Amino acid sequence: MNKEAIQHLFPKKALITVAGTVGVGKTTFATTVADMLGYHTSMEKVDGNPYLDKFYDDFKRWAFHLQIYFLAERFKEHKKIIDAPYGVVQDRSIYEDTGIFARMHYEKGNMTKVDFDTYTELFDAMVLTPYFQPPDVLVYLEGSFQQVLERVKTRGREMEKQTPIEYWKEMHERYQHWIDTFNYCPVVRVNIDQYDLHHHPESIEPILEEIAAAITVKR
Repeated sequence: MNKEAIQHLFPKKALITVAGTVGVGKTTFATTVADMLGYHTSMEKVDGNPYLDKFYDDFKRWAFHLQIYFLAERFKEHKKIIDAPYGVVQDRSIYEDTGIFARMHYEKGNMTKVDFDTYTELFDAMVLTPYFQPPDVLVYLEGSFQQVLERVKTRGREMEKQTPIEYWKEMHERYQHWIDTFNYCPVVRVNIDQYDLHHHPESIEPILEEIAAAITVKR
């Protein structure tokens, strides 16, 4: 199926959000989908984050600051996407911040109850209102813990390589639980073994058809 035929399955404007744990391949997947559909991309911003390096050095000291920063940045980006006249494929959702990261740091003692309650109330005020438009579909990328860990190592970000394996394992498990209860918008679950964008780019076509069907059902 050529690009024109695939694009015909999709509306001119839609928000496709790609979610999944660190290292699962969200950025590559999102970039490929956007290219196939003629959509723009919205990538998670890592460079310029004033808290990220500090956070990896001291979780307890910087967890709350990091989560507030991410929440504000994602909310601003989400509003920009909704107001745009074109379709967008987004790398990482705002829902993951509260459902996984903030809750994990609270439960592990890296955020106090007061901080977590403040964060949650802010999230609710931003997102759980009639004025906030959820994505048209959330594509969840999943794979085994070993696959994800290998990808983290291959990516080579120094601050991630120095992070204990137990942290990545817990995050992987929390993601699996999170997606099982996620209900803010339609979900398409994709195992990373289902496609090979480097050697078999055509393997993404059945996934795109499934994504298009989910958007059509919603609309």
